[in-house]
Amino acid sequence: MTEVDYAKGLEGVIAAESEICQIDGAKGKLYYRGYPIEDLAQYSSFEETAYLLLYEKLPSAQELEDFTIRMRQSRGLQPPIRDMISHFPAAGSPMELLQSVISYLSGSVEHRIQHSATCNCRQTLHQISQMATVLATYQRFKEGKSYLEPRMDLSQGANFLYLLKGQEPSPEEGRIFDTCLLLHAEHGFNASTFTARIVASTYSTCYSCISAAIGALAGFLHGGANERVMNMVDEIGGKENIDPWLDKALEQHRKVMGMGHRVYKTKDPRAIVMERMLKELSQQKGDLQLYEFLKKIEENFRARMEKKGKRVYPNVDFFSGAVYTLLGIPRYLFTPIFAAARSAGWLAHILEQRKDNRLFRPRALFVGPEPRPYLPVEKRSGG
Repeated sequence: MTEVDYAKGLEGVIAAESEICQIDGAKGKLYYRGYPIEDLAQYSSFEETAYLLLYEKLPSAQELEDFTIRMRQSRGLQPPIRDMISHFPAAGSPMELLQSVISYLSGSVEHRIQHSATCNCRQTLHQISQMATVLATYQRFKEGKSYLEPRMDLSQGANFLYLLKGQEPSPEEGRIFDTCLLLHAEHGFNASTFTARIVASTYSTCYSCISAAIGALAGFLHGGANERVMNMVDEIGGKENIDPWLDKALEQHRKVMGMGHRVYKTKDPRAIVMERMLKELSQQKGDLQLYEFLKKIEENFRARMEKKGKRVYPNVDFFSGAVYTLLGIPRYLFTPIFAAARSAGWLAHILEQRKDNRLFRPRALFVGPEPRPYLPVEKRSGG
């Protein structure tokens, strides 16, 4: 057998070809099927972007209308799922709830073909449409409110805010949150997407693939960064504490959440869009305090890094938690919202994996003991 280089964590290893997402980390560019994320954020919607990811092209007007109707018709939750949400253990997390709902949907889909290369996920769209409804309903039940039927006339982002609060958001709020979902819809071979593709390579169902991806995203090394940014803001307290806090954090080799990215060597293009939306939303609400606080952290931290010869820039999580906070979204829903948005990208990768499938089967570098004889228990030494 030919020896290969060992790359811990598969760092730098190319495991598959993909036509879905291109990331140019050196230039700070991100493309969904060739379209710059800046253009999609400005002109598209989450629903149109989901179509792009799943069907490999931008839709015509009629295709978009038909797809939008199917997406929105799939939003509502059947009574058994509502019961699942209302009776979900109090100690359970929203991410575990999403996994449970996805598993339930798998069992409820009629005429599904299991363990096959055939997948009807483009037709059901449950995985994309219903996650947001599940999360909003979870929050409503948590607050002692009743189930609210989704609106057919609202975008995916606006509908989520409507379900969450029980009142229609402003057009600006709905557009901003819909763009947030779009920005998180896809990002290449990250841990959760790769997990989905590994499961897809076994020809398991798309529901199993997405359930596994949710499990990967639930890990704190992958999801939850924007929540920890807001925790950091709480810990710092006021602007006067930023410099002392940064000095202490650097002295203790603590990570400044939301700063830096494993792929981007310049500013995350999603962060540029998110920052602009945060400023816009802050101005609309007449409250620039959080925006200015984050900008001060960014400015002061970057100055410290540049003195060390390092260029460190904000990633999308640095600003997204603040946007969600201004929209009235509870902090513990931040990562589940990430999952609800990324489901479109996960599903696109599952479909792509099945087009030219090969079962993933990497090797491990064995570092254990050399072959040794088995000793009867009476001849083994203690310790």
